[in-house]
Amino acid sequence: MSNGRRGPMGGHGMRGAGEKAKDFKGTMKKLASYLKPYTLSIIIVFIFAIGSAAFSIVGPKILGNVTTEIFSGLMDKVKGVADGGIDFSYIANTLLLLLGLYLISALFSFIQTFVMTGVSQKVSYNMRKDISEKINRMPLKYFDTKTHGEVLSRVTNDVDTVSQTLNQSLSQMLTAITTLIGVLIMMISISGVMTVAALLILPLSMGLIFGVVKKSQKYFKDQQKFLGNVNGQVEEVYSGHNIMKAFNGEERAIKEFDELNNQLYHSAWKSQFLSGMMMPIMSFVGNLGYVLVSILGGWLTVKNRISVGDIQAFIQYIRTFNQPIAQTAQIANVLQSTAAAAERVFEFLDEEEETKDPVSPVSTEDINGEVEFKHVHFGYNEDKIIVNDFNSKIKPGQRVAIVGPTGAGKTTMVKLLMRFYDVNDGAILIDGHDIREFNRGELRSLFGMVLQDTWLFNGSIMENIRYSKLDASDEEVIEAAKAAHVHRFVKTLPDGYNMILNEEASNVSQGQKQLLTIARAILADPKILILDEATSSVDTRTEVLIQKAMDNLMHGRTSFIIAHRLSTIRDADLILVMKDGDIVEQGNHEELLAKKGFYANLYNSQFEEVEA
Repeated sequence: MSNGRRGPMGGHGMRGAGEKAKDFKGTMKKLASYLKPYTLSIIIVFIFAIGSAAFSIVGPKILGNVTTEIFSGLMDKVKGVADGGIDFSYIANTLLLLLGLYLISALFSFIQTFVMTGVSQKVSYNMRKDISEKINRMPLKYFDTKTHGEVLSRVTNDVDTVSQTLNQSLSQMLTAITTLIGVLIMMISISGVMTVAALLILPLSMGLIFGVVKKSQKYFKDQQKFLGNVNGQVEEVYSGHNIMKAFNGEERAIKEFDELNNQLYHSAWKSQFLSGMMMPIMSFVGNLGYVLVSILGGWLTVKNRISVGDIQAFIQYIRTFNQPIAQTAQIANVLQSTAAAAERVFEFLDEEEETKDPVSPVSTEDINGEVEFKHVHFGYNEDKIIVNDFNSKIKPGQRVAIVGPTGAGKTTMVKLLMRFYDVNDGAILIDGHDIREFNRGELRSLFGMVLQDTWLFNGSIMENIRYSKLDASDEEVIEAAKAAHVHRFVKTLPDGYNMILNEEASNVSQGQKQLLTIARAILADPKILILDEATSSVDTRTEVLIQKAMDNLMHGRTSFIIAHRLSTIRDADLILVMKDGDIVEQGNHEELLAKKGFYANLYNSQFEEVEA
């Protein structure tokens, strides 16, 4: 049965660029819930941000006094005042005080950054933990319709974006707010008239800033989305690299990558360009403010309303005043990127989960292995049912073979049995209990599976076999390997059971990989066995050895054997013949051949000579 997976050049990940605007406020609210446990730390950051800004803000005013002292001293000299001159002692003491204030400000800033870094890393840690736990609660149908790269992008890129921007933006925002308020107070204390003049340019700068922010929001969101699509395509092409090369798919793969990369380039270019416009806009508006203040300040000085040092201090304050405004604008832009990334994370966390396990699950302790399919109906999509009214009762210890052409529903039945999917209607019973009454983990521990698609991980052969029973001793692993006829070839390897399999397990043959997965199933010692095309990837001689091992393993256990090779299931106690999701025939090998029906045709077709 098709399960929705695609080949190495496939891609469900591509979506339209004009995606509807998302819920910015809702996303920020959810993000705030992650920050809530660290409220005390954020308060500490806020206090130190105020302290850092306060000590820094006082600086220009004190420096202005130094400027005034130098200017007054020089003017006295020019006028020839006898007692006039520059008070270098006062200047030295003032500069030392200024140095001390700036050092304290730097220390406070360091503490603020240190605490905030810890908070942001804990938030990203909790996000990754939630995603990891969520993955284990999600139904297989989600992963059947998403590329691996899309899912990985949410765990890596999106969480990293949230972590980095949270670390920078939150502390910057606190600093910007305190600086803005502090600078405004200092400006008013110097001259109310000049402050009003400086504030006249504020609506202009704010209007320009928010215009840019509004425009850039869509592109930041698209940037995160297309980054996930690029990751998905690269991961698929890399994992299917041999197939892609064998079928000369390089040109197609490159073309698809170029299309996705082009979408990423355009959205990233636009978002970064608009983001980069902030500083030039603020610089332009700031320069207008300097010109206005300089003219007005000069006039007030001539009128003896303010001193020269006050003009110098005020100009510095205007620069400082514009900086947090620009910073706030920049943060607003960054927050769009953070919101887009966080939104994708929360979308994943809000995905539909598997139905919850029952509060009082049935115990799996004394299971005998009786299995019954009772009026089972199922479809991967509800509007397309592929299994229709499936009925069958398997006694404990029976060996059941499920046969039928490709797409008949054989593997689907196994997925239903292990609750990878739930039936649309009807029920599957084990020892008279609906499988939905069991805890999922305990239910799956009843089964030992050997699939057509082998799965081995980057680790030693010993670790790969032990995966099904982590507390197994080395002797138990070796016994399982011997039963699976895998021991002999393992002993011929350079490091034996300690040989490390690479990420794709390509340093052993396909047949050897299958033998290792069979050894893993034997070690698990399950109540019910599922063998899905377990011998399809091995040669005839190895198949005979595996069949002998399987005969020993299946003794006294309920076993389901799915095979295209009818020679492997002749000794089954019961054969279920499937066609288009329905059981069309049931019985043993001799009975079904005698019927001269669908099974007989399937069986005899493998011996027919194909005419040229």
